[in-house]
Amino acid sequence: MTKELGVGNGIRKRRVGIIGTNYRPLDNEFQIREALEDTCQLINGKDNVFEKALLVLVLLSYIHAFTDGNKRTARISSNAILIAWGYCPISFRTVDSVEYKKAMLMFYEQNNIAAFKQIFIEQYEFAVRNYF
Repeated sequence: MTKELGVGNGIRKRRVGIIGTNYRPLDNEFQIREALEDTCQLINGKDNVFEKALLVLVLLSYIHAFTDGNKRTARISSNAILIAWGYCPISFRTVDSVEYKKAMLMFYEQNNIAAFKQIFIEQYEFAVRNYF
C-alpha cells in the first residue's frame, strides 16, 4: 500500500498526528498490536458482513497502526471482507472528500459512527446500482 512512498512498513514505532483533529492515535507498538488483535476478535465475532466491513473500515483508520496508508489499508480490508462473502466492493468514488473526513473525525473524536455508517451505506448502494 505504501510502496515507493518512502515510509516504513509494518507497525509504526513512533508517534503520529492526524491533521485537523486533536485525536492522537496510540503511540506504543505493543498497544497498537493489542488494539489490532482486539479489532480482529470484535470483527470475527460479528455475524453481519456489512457490520464487519464497516467496523474494519473505521477501526483500522482509528488505530492508525502504520506510518502511512491506514485509510487505504482499511478500505482494501473492508472490500476484501465484502468480496469474500460474495458482495460487491465499494469504491468511495462519489463521496465528497470533506464529508468523508468529517465523518472520520466525528468517529475519532466522539466515537460516533453514525455519519460514517451513512456514507458506507450510500456508497454501497451506489456501487450496486452502477457497477453490478
